[in-house]
Amino acid sequence: MQLDRREFAQLILGGMTAASLTSFGLPALAADNAARILQKTDAIRNPQTSFAVDVTLVNYDRGRPKEKTTVTTYSRPTGSQFQTLVHINSPSADRGKILLRNGNSLWLYDPSSKASVRISPRQRLLGNASNGDVVSSNLVGDYRVSLTGTETIADGNKQSRSCHKLRLTQAAQSAPYSAVDFWVDASNSQPVKGMYYTKSGKLIKVAWYRKGKRQMGATRPTEIVIADGFDPNKVTVMSMGNFRAKNIPSSWFSKEWLPNFKA
Repeated sequence: MQLDRREFAQLILGGMTAASLTSFGLPALAADNAARILQKTDAIRNPQTSFAVDVTLVNYDRGRPKEKTTVTTYSRPTGSQFQTLVHINSPSADRGKILLRNGNSLWLYDPSSKASVRISPRQRLLGNASNGDVVSSNLVGDYRVSLTGTETIADGNKQSRSCHKLRLTQAAQSAPYSAVDFWVDASNSQPVKGMYYTKSGKLIKVAWYRKGKRQMGATRPTEIVIADGFDPNKVTVMSMGNFRAKNIPSSWFSKEWLPNFKA
């Protein structure tokens, strides 16, 4: 499989231009309205119940696949956020390693040393995908949100979509990005696009949500295409499948328990 690097370079540049030209310039609305929009898209991004999902990440450079990682993510809602355990299935060198999010803490367990170390959600897992990207989370729990307008933008298939544009700013230590511009389809609350920034305002990456399929009672995106903010030739594709309800005990989400996990 090859990825057309020119297509995604055009989406980064062309999508930004289209957004600036088609913005309706609506004033920022009340924070509670923005939060409701984000809550609806959170419920589409992740089932709001205990579940598991299989995730495949493929890193491309100039359209050619370079690396591949597969994981299974197990998530359990707690309050407005998730506790999450991510088991790395491949490559073989990393098989058995586990990422654990509990509250604002993110840990990496290595079965070879039987040790858990604190890690950053911003640290890269593969290509443009960070640890925070494979850990289930509700954006509304990690970010302050405002509604900055309505824009028509090109989605990941280069189709025009009328979207709410949200501005997210980091509110929790566990949030992997300092700020995000996030577009949500105004007609169905589907996530469409995200642009992710450092604290200094530099663009880290651009992500498009694609391939909506019926999974666990809702149409959810099953592919996220993530382009590097500095080099559009570098693209990571994250594919999600086999969403399934799973009763996950709270005991899983303690770093002391991780040596007991069996895939």
